[in-house]
Amino acid sequence: MDRVVERKLYDLDRQEVHEHTDGSDDGFLACRGFIVAAGQEFYNAVRADPAMAVMDAECETMCYFFAHVHNERIGRYPNTGSGISREPGRNPGGW
Repeated sequence: MDRVVERKLYDLDRQEVHEHTDGSDDGFLACRGFIVAAGQEFYNAVRADPAMAVMDAECETMCYFFAHVHNERIGRYPNTGSGISREPGRNPGGW
């Protein structure tokens, strides 16, 4: 599940989504977390039309929720092996 969240956060890492959410790096990650936490329908809507995003709506917990669960159960954080980052500004196709 962590890899799924990681990919969704990465796919939302786009300038036009940033313009409709929050200006700071930490805030933008948390705003993308909110979009993912709000469910597939909202996520798809924002991907199709970034103006659907909500300014300053944040859910930072979602950004690393499954990584923390993995750590608690397995004793280490997952290595997704994806080579992508959920951190802001890391999706070169979005900026």
